[in-house]
Amino acid sequence: MISALNRLVSLVEDSTGDLDVGGLARTAGTTEYHLRRMFSSLAGMPLSEYVRRRRMTVAAADVVRGQDDLLTIAVRHGYGSTEAFGRAFRAVHGAGPGDVRRDGGPLRTQPQLRFRLTVEGNTPMDTRIVDHPAVRLIGHAARVPLIHEGVNPHIQQHIAALPATEHARLKALGDTEPAGLLQVTDDVAPDAAEGTELTYLHGVAVSAGTTVPDDLDAIEVPAGHWAVFRASGPYPQALQNAWAATATEWFPSNPWRLRPGPSIVAVLDRAADFSTATTELWMPVEPA
Repeated sequence: MISALNRLVSLVEDSTGDLDVGGLARTAGTTEYHLRRMFSSLAGMPLSEYVRRRRMTVAAADVVRGQDDLLTIAVRHGYGSTEAFGRAFRAVHGAGPGDVRRDGGPLRTQPQLRFRLTVEGNTPMDTRIVDHPAVRLIGHAARVPLIHEGVNPHIQQHIAALPATEHARLKALGDTEPAGLLQVTDDVAPDAAEGTELTYLHGVAVSAGTTVPDDLDAIEVPAGHWAVFRASGPYPQALQNAWAATATEWFPSNPWRLRPGPSIVAVLDRAADFSTATTELWMPVEPA
């Protein structure tokens, strides 16, 4: 996986057009979905954002040198007009190309990434692999923006709007693993960029043939393997740290890769004020 990510970085440097990420993933024996998710997790930014930052970093040198007109520079870096190039340039550097050519700045440089394998693993990860039949996830769904760190206020508002009796009703409906009330995220973009929308469902898991009440939303989940990670400690920090460690430690050292599908958090135990909790993170996987 590390070598595939570095080949992806080289592809960014060598291309000014659309990247054939799917083709590179196939030659590396993985999937585009997994490659993009691992890049985003390890780089701290989606691939699309890294591509824009790198191209605008290289383009800035052309702009400052002043040897070519802006349209020539725009086309060289994959843009069909000076307007589109100018918008991308300003989004990265905070100033338009004309201003930078006149003043020499400001410039925000994105160094070329290099992924290296570091030996850590000093904290064992409590993990199990589950081969699970098809299930339905039923409950109350909402579209919310993705937030990587801290409590997501949009999810908080969604859950707080449900009456207390609804939580008990949902819990009574659940009849299979993952057990209890669940936090489900679905339709996450492969790049998993912060601020992009996803589907959040507060609900439970039921057997595939269970009839869904008319007032509830449902997500159909096919049969497959799941990697289940247990985390205990301050909430949500311990859960988010475990989520990050799946990319930095678990996937690079285990013969599994992510497959499309929802991620599920089951709360096994928690403090009354939810300051601490023991959770299980269910991630859909397939053999690498």
